[in-house]
Amino acid sequence: MPVRYAPLNPPKRLLLGPGPSPVEPRVYEALSKPIVGHLDQYFFEIVSEVHELLRLVFGTQNPFTMAISGTGSAGMETAITNFVEPGTRVAVFANGYFCDRITDMARRQGAEVVRLEKPWGEVFAPEEAREFIYQVQPQVVAYVQAETSTGAYQDGQAICQAAHEVGAVVIADCVTSLGAMPVEVDRTGIDVAYSCTQKGLSCPPGLAPITLSERALERLQARKSVNRSWYFDLKLLAEYFGSARRYHHTAPVSMFYALREALVAIAEEGLENRFRRHQLNHRAFVAGIEAMGMRMLVAEPHRLWSLNTPCVPEGVDDARVRQRMLAEDGIEIFGGFGPLAGKVFRIGLMGAGSTQENVFAVLASLERALRAEGYHPPASGVEAARAFYEQYALA
Repeated sequence: MPVRYAPLNPPKRLLLGPGPSPVEPRVYEALSKPIVGHLDQYFFEIVSEVHELLRLVFGTQNPFTMAISGTGSAGMETAITNFVEPGTRVAVFANGYFCDRITDMARRQGAEVVRLEKPWGEVFAPEEAREFIYQVQPQVVAYVQAETSTGAYQDGQAICQAAHEVGAVVIADCVTSLGAMPVEVDRTGIDVAYSCTQKGLSCPPGLAPITLSERALERLQARKSVNRSWYFDLKLLAEYFGSARRYHHTAPVSMFYALREALVAIAEEGLENRFRRHQLNHRAFVAGIEAMGMRMLVAEPHRLWSLNTPCVPEGVDDARVRQRMLAEDGIEIFGGFGPLAGKVFRIGLMGAGSTQENVFAVLASLERALRAEGYHPPASGVEAARAFYEQYALA
């Protein structure tokens, strides 16, 4: 007898964690379009548009800008495997989980890794960044611009300036900033920036945008040893996605459709409008959190607009709060991990998920769940957020 399975019927979720984020409806529509071959002329037309639009959101004129087949971690591994060889001295600014992942990948390539460490949630001041780089004299410097584990934003101008002075290339993790905050690759001086599709770009997971500066490209071309990774070898990928169009792998055609549509939506909204929307909704959310008697982990000047990390009130079980929100309201948020396990909530307001409606929804759900767990906020988070919006509209 043939086995019968029920039709797909995923539960309805409002994804307000650190990613994936809600997908733009028009992106779902793009995914339904008929696929063509991965060497078809139409596919390469889509690829060309994706590259052009990625330059816009990265804030770069880099010709070498593409999307790697894989998730954000594929972008990270691409950056590491192409610029780190056995014996390469890599300086890592370590203040969160994804700095640790960069460290692990670099060590697997045989690198000599030197780390400057700070508690999770803190960022590096310009002078300490410069001093570290001058002291270490690395060939590669890596930092996380938008740390998904903490909600902290690291400005990279001092890092990039000092790195270039000692002849190093700079790798920056922009996974949770791209499409939600200014990345500004060229202005900052980043040499290799990578990201993902499922956060600020409001697209399903599956591709990893990456861009290389002229300095990075020269370093790549001068590399003598063979990349240990065949799949993530940028020299080979450039021959496929570039003018040669030499077969490398079967690219996920539908995901390129989806990314193209997500990027078109960003271009139509306008980058400044999009950034303003994310910043406004972030500030309204924080106003609500503070009205509820809670505090944010990250100091105000260094907070991501896309990912918020309010501290869990004393005596509250964060897992029970999150379970209640999911079961009763269908809202998914995440908790902290590592040294922040049980200490913070990770609440994303990014891409299509960054809306006034979602700010109200997550604050109301969080307040109900906290009250059910014995914490009694001194004031309404929703009302505080509403007052913020009204004040902003009058400003």
